Amino acid sequence: MSDIMTPIPFGNLMNWILKEHEKGAVFGIKRPFVADQSKNYEIFGRKLETPFGPAAGPHTQLTQNIVAAYVAGSRFFELKTVQKLDGEDLPVAKPCIKADDECYNCEWSTELYVPQAFDEYVKAWFACKVLAKEYGLGAMDGFQFNMSVGYDLDGIKTEKIDKFIEGMKDASAAPVFNECRQWLLDHLDRFEKVTKEDVESISPEVCNCITLSTLHGCPPQEIERIARYLIEEKKVHTFIKCNPTLLGYEYARKLMDDMGYDYVAFGDFHFKDDLQYGDAVPMLQRLQALADEKGLEFGVKITNTFPVDVKQNELPSEEMYMSGKSLYPLSMSVAMRLAKDFGGNLRISYSGGADYFNIEDIVDAGIWPVTMATTMLKPGGYERLEQIGQIFAGKDVAAFEGVDGDKAAALVEAVKNDKHHVKAVKPLPSRKIKKPVPLTDCFVAPCQEGCPIHQDITRYLQLAGAGEFEQALEVILNKNPLPFITGTICAHNCMSKCTRNFYESPVDIRRTKLEAAEGGFEAVMAKFEKPAVTTDKKAAVVGGGPAGLAAAYFLARGGMKVTVFEKEEKMGGVVRNVIPGFRISDEAIDNDVKIVAAMGVELVTGKEITSVDELKKEYDYVVLAVGASDKGILKLEAGDTMNALDFLAQFKATDGNVELGKNVVVIGGGNTAMDTARAAKRNKGVEKVSLVYRRTRRYMPADEEELVMAVEDGVEFAELLAPVKLENGNLYCKKMVLGEFDASGRRGVVETDEIVTVPADTVIAAVGEKVPGAFYEECGIVLDSRRRPQVNQDTLETSVKGVYVAGDGLFGPATVVEGIRDGKAAAEAIIGKVLAEDLFKQSDADTIYGRKGRLAEENDQIIDSTRCLSCNSYCENCVEVCPNRANISLVVPGMDKHQIIHVDYMCNECGNCKSFCPWDSAPYLDKFTLFANEADMENSKNQGFTVTDAAAGTCKVRLQGKVTDYTVGSANEDVPEGIRKIIAAVINDYSYML
Repeated sequence: MSDIMTPIPFGNLMNWILKEHEKGAVFGIKRPFVADQSKNYEIFGRKLETPFGPAAGPHTQLTQNIVAAYVAGSRFFELKTVQKLDGEDLPVAKPCIKADDECYNCEWSTELYVPQAFDEYVKAWFACKVLAKEYGLGAMDGFQFNMSVGYDLDGIKTEKIDKFIEGMKDASAAPVFNECRQWLLDHLDRFEKVTKEDVESISPEVCNCITLSTLHGCPPQEIERIARYLIEEKKVHTFIKCNPTLLGYEYARKLMDDMGYDYVAFGDFHFKDDLQYGDAVPMLQRLQALADEKGLEFGVKITNTFPVDVKQNELPSEEMYMSGKSLYPLSMSVAMRLAKDFGGNLRISYSGGADYFNIEDIVDAGIWPVTMATTMLKPGGYERLEQIGQIFAGKDVAAFEGVDGDKAAALVEAVKNDKHHVKAVKPLPSRKIKKPVPLTDCFVAPCQEGCPIHQDITRYLQLAGAGEFEQALEVILNKNPLPFITGTICAHNCMSKCTRNFYESPVDIRRTKLEAAEGGFEAVMAKFEKPAVTTDKKAAVVGGGPAGLAAAYFLARGGMKVTVFEKEEKMGGVVRNVIPGFRISDEAIDNDVKIVAAMGVELVTGKEITSVDELKKEYDYVVLAVGASDKGILKLEAGDTMNALDFLAQFKATDGNVELGKNVVVIGGGNTAMDTARAAKRNKGVEKVSLVYRRTRRYMPADEEELVMAVEDGVEFAELLAPVKLENGNLYCKKMVLGEFDASGRRGVVETDEIVTVPADTVIAAVGEKVPGAFYEECGIVLDSRRRPQVNQDTLETSVKGVYVAGDGLFGPATVVEGIRDGKAAAEAIIGKVLAEDLFKQSDADTIYGRKGRLAEENDQIIDSTRCLSCNSYCENCVEVCPNRANISLVVPGMDKHQIIHVDYMCNECGNCKSFCPWDSAPYLDKFTLFANEADMENSKNQGFTVTDAAAGTCKVRLQGKVTDYTVGSANEDVPEGIRKIIAAVINDYSYML
């Protein structure tokens, strides 16, 4: 596969646009933005229907990129930078973009040859003009193109770049201009609204403005010389890109650290080497005066991207450029300083983490036009712009009156606590499914795949969103007998996988489950029918925690008589007896127990089982769900520690009246440690709770939600400390420091000789519990080297026939939902069949496409479940995030779901689709690929096809390394039916791609 993009001829592009529009989209954009032509901004003496668009970058490199951005709502286009180094001479490491959170890239100017770039921009100029008229999107002169050039004066003066600048100022003599014009005139019959006069009125003056981009380290004298040249010689309105390095190293480092980006590595080199703020201000003043004298507009573009070190193998380079949400506070800080020092009179064009949530405030501060890249690189892609366009639709537009420094300062202050910009406490978990992407039918719900019981999440969200809680609860109970417990304290791995994380925040799946449970409980219980017993076999379950209750529920559903034995006085296990009441109420646990009892399960409490042999005399099968009951022990050089589970049990039994003293230290970093610390904080007499951990909280295993709640409760985090001994009311700890990043991106810790003391009357150790190996041995169960029961991984049956293990007692402490998974697995093994089928219903296409690209936090008008994107109905992340539109969603006759193909000739291997594909794959490498010709196919390892004769329907297909000749409509065993249907659809219904 080649990373060289092949520009598409103008006629082919227009044919693609016109044909695809018949299907309801333009380059995948299904929601076109329609501008209010009576409301216009003005800059550079030209109109602007909206004050935003794509930044110089991946979204302004090809014609189709610019067209997609225009249709979605952009009206100001900062074209990708051109420079003397171009085409094959330009070294770009691939992949070059990583945008799954804050964004990084290692590419900097157009990968095309400069003449090719020129052609792309002129083609886009014509295309946007005619689409404005034909589809009623706005006025034909309602948008502007802005050149971006770099990086030194000698390069800008070369014949190649000079010809580019002059051609953009007046393209009338360019062959591509006349080619586009003539094609439109020759094909007027294909348009309903575009006339000959419209085509002939398209101006050859594509650009009258330019943005200067200089490399880091460019001296101020050079920057000023280039700007003077552009103003005096080229006579264009000029903006100069400023770098965040103007802020100084100390300011930037502190701001990044305070906002949670302490792991982003950068030295002070660029800050010393780049333009200094003290030199920038007088230089900009001189250039502003010069532009005024020449009757031109002058300003700054804030900001260029920010150079940082590659530390965690983010991209295949030594240095990369940071942008997106972490760049916003830096960029806005530069805007604030310049606004104040120039009294608001210096025009500021903006780029750096702008998106739906902040752009209105940016423009309100007088800072515009605003250009974006990172937000469009995320799911929703270009269609995020339509929502942004609606912010400005119909707004009264005032002429530019300056930049409001106070408003800019307020934005800087506000961002320091803005959840959309402050880094999460913990690194984002991987959202990948550990399987390769299928060639066909790849749409999948990451939430469902990430759930240990594969809960039918999208289905019950559909129902809950419609207020049908009874039906939603029935869907939940299909696989989950404990909706109240899991709806309250589930670790919700589903939510960490939710695609909405790439928008703003995940759908609150756990809470929706609880809402369905609460809303549907009475109705479901009222009509609950106990399943009939269909076998004379009986099962005993030892342990009434989540795993045991789940095993009993599914065994009863399978038609077996089952009894649960619990040694405590009430069912619920650790959830009942250990997890604090402020986390979950007894009433919630009782409701789940009622659900299990309603299945006809016999629940026996206050009875401890000590012999499996005795049970086997009466029961045919035994499921041991006894938990991880052996206590984890932390030994110090001096002093004793209390076990966390012992403390939590006492805390619950005494209603928070455990004798602890004033100062409590909790050792550990997991969820149990957080529960322990929060409970200790509530315990009578305790004044201070310190949580000691040998790493920073970023590397604690606890869920972020648990960490945040501990902080909110007043727990003090004593990070980078390793406990040594407890003496004289103090815990003595060795100070640790973080080491270098390892290959996985995790930082090691290094011990120092420094000793730190933490006040401690009581030390509670939350260092993990162990499975009861001695009990298993007494039962005759064979153990592994870690004294865990050896089981069949599929059935969970032990070495003792008919005896199974589930839950924490299997491999150690696990989550509630993992316990349910184990209980169900054991029950299915005993019953001998699957006891819960997947419940899927295709979501309405218009509804889901109406949600895509729309950022939306839950509020009074938006029910959280209606934010669900139904990814197993319509995923298309790879389609949405591709700047070049090289991944395409097809409607294929005879196939229920849309199908994705990759178009080789439109791809430059930026790698962005890899970040957002829910599978452990890169669509640009792993999806079925359309090649332009046999040579391109031979230059790639992708599975795919090339059409050799469209009229005859002949093509060559490569699957699993084997190339096959195939004719559409023929039976060919080497080409699976789904692939045959996709090929036929491309040739018959999407021939404009060939």
